[in-house]
Amino acid sequence: MDRRYWLIGGVSGAVLALAGTRMVWNTAVKAQTPKRIPVERKPDMPYQDIEFVSDGLNIQGWFIPAMTTEKKEHSADNQSSQDQAAPVTTTELAPLMIIAHGWGSNRSRVLRYIEPLWQAGYAILMYDARSHGHSDPIEAPSAYTFRDDILAAMDYAIRIPEIDPERIGVLGHSMGGLGTILSLPYGLPVRAVITDSMPAQFESVLEAEFKRRGLPLFPMANIIPRIWFYRSHISLKEYQQKNTVFSINEARKEADLPILMIHSRGDAFIPPTELEFVMGQVTPPIETLFVNTNGHSSSQKDPHFWAKVLPFLDEHVKHAEPRVKAITPPLAITKNVTQKVNIRRWKIPITWLKSVNEKAPTTDK
Repeated sequence: MDRRYWLIGGVSGAVLALAGTRMVWNTAVKAQTPKRIPVERKPDMPYQDIEFVSDGLNIQGWFIPAMTTEKKEHSADNQSSQDQAAPVTTTELAPLMIIAHGWGSNRSRVLRYIEPLWQAGYAILMYDARSHGHSDPIEAPSAYTFRDDILAAMDYAIRIPEIDPERIGVLGHSMGGLGTILSLPYGLPVRAVITDSMPAQFESVLEAEFKRRGLPLFPMANIIPRIWFYRSHISLKEYQQKNTVFSINEARKEADLPILMIHSRGDAFIPPTELEFVMGQVTPPIETLFVNTNGHSSSQKDPHFWAKVLPFLDEHVKHAEPRVKAITPPLAITKNVTQKVNIRRWKIPITWLKSVNEKAPTTDK
């Protein structure tokens, strides 16, 4: 009789342990799956729907041609009645800004940036990262998938006939900024990078997502990240060692890439201490700006934001001098193929990044 009780107790304990493990796994998967927010708004200026491929999956986006002199003269009168399908021609190649949204967002959520940039003469490319907006889903999104998507967007952008490939910049919000920074060691051929409210440390990403989901840090913070990295085929140790500071410092060994990092002092989601962390470790120093707005997605409301951003971009993107030396290594681009991008074909100078790509999950292809 005692043996039977022990057997029943053992089986019951195993069932409870299995159920608990399953619950934790499902919680981790849910936390790693961004909520799909529909693309509810469209640009107010003429735009074109675009599509390109990132690691075998379709990315949906918009291309907004640069404002011409004629459009500038009449934009106030006919902006609401413009034919959004009509192309805008220009006599010279235009500078381009790529806008990268954050986690759980989409391209319509970063429309707040585009009017001043368009008025300043920039063409704009916006897209939904994989598992966001209208783009294809991926099993385990991460900062690395954001990284690969910005690389794919750049590959698409330099093929646009109206665009000067020597004058391209990136503005990334939150995780979009982090993905951009992580892409720098690949030799991303941009003239300048701007990040807004970017998380710089994994611990901050973890705390922000737990706060969003209402999850307790203890004991989940010791378990769920391991599941995230296991599902993403990424080493947690490598991620912590080869962080944003590493990416910035490594990329700038070969070229003086202008970087402007902005953060709001009223950001309670990703705290401004993230920017202070970066400031204390990058060499040489980068340009920074703290603004005084409330929230995680409101930096552009501070007038100091555009007073800093537009001159920075004019100097380093719009009026950029031709490069004396190309950023090393250059992108491996085959013009005779379609717009599909295989990230593993990029020339990668850093072995840890190569190992991460080789471990990329195959279930999303």
